[in-house]
Amino acid sequence: MRREIELTADGSHTVSIPELQVTYHSKHGAIQESMQVFINPGLSILLSAKPTETICVLEIGFGTGLNALLSWQAASQYNTPVHLTSLEPFPLSDAEINSLNYGTLLSMGPQFTQIHTCPWEKENALSTVFTLEKKKISLLDFTEAGVFHCVYFDAFAPSVQPELWTKPVFEKLFSVLLPGGMLLTYCSKSSVRHDMTAAGFLVTKIPGPRGKREMVRAEKR
Repeated sequence: MRREIELTADGSHTVSIPELQVTYHSKHGAIQESMQVFINPGLSILLSAKPTETICVLEIGFGTGLNALLSWQAASQYNTPVHLTSLEPFPLSDAEINSLNYGTLLSMGPQFTQIHTCPWEKENALSTVFTLEKKKISLLDFTEAGVFHCVYFDAFAPSVQPELWTKPVFEKLFSVLLPGGMLLTYCSKSSVRHDMTAAGFLVTKIPGPRGKREMVRAEKR
């Protein structure tokens, strides 16, 4: 499918797929969305609460690499190690990656290059506080369990990828989390929250990013 680079309201890029009428990030701002959905209500809380631990994160949808870059930034700010495992069955091309402006906007150009040029299917220690492992598989093929503090659930919306927004998938995600771990996602549909609750999560609606009233933080209590 054809993909296009688009500018969002905060000056950062996103990728769109016109055929599916979807974008990888919010048109209201890619960076602000990632910060408000995944970093501020999730990773930053864990980094503050567990300064002596390595925080292990599972990301569903590596996409543009923005969440990975912001996670590296947060790990550096807190000086606490983060190990990010990211699943992406359909990586962007080099030309698409080179068109994205996150590295420039965040003053992390070399780091942005590293997260995209480091090998797939390998643990890459990119700094003393950030390790990235990229896997070219879908969540449905992922098998690890009980090792993560946090899940960034950044799949396309249920209307586009309904197979990833089901009770069995949330049961799998529940199993990959450590006790006290959390799942964060931009989607707060009642059917999604119902399936998360049925899978065992304690589900809370919290304020969403610009342009979206609510999002979800689900915890494994």
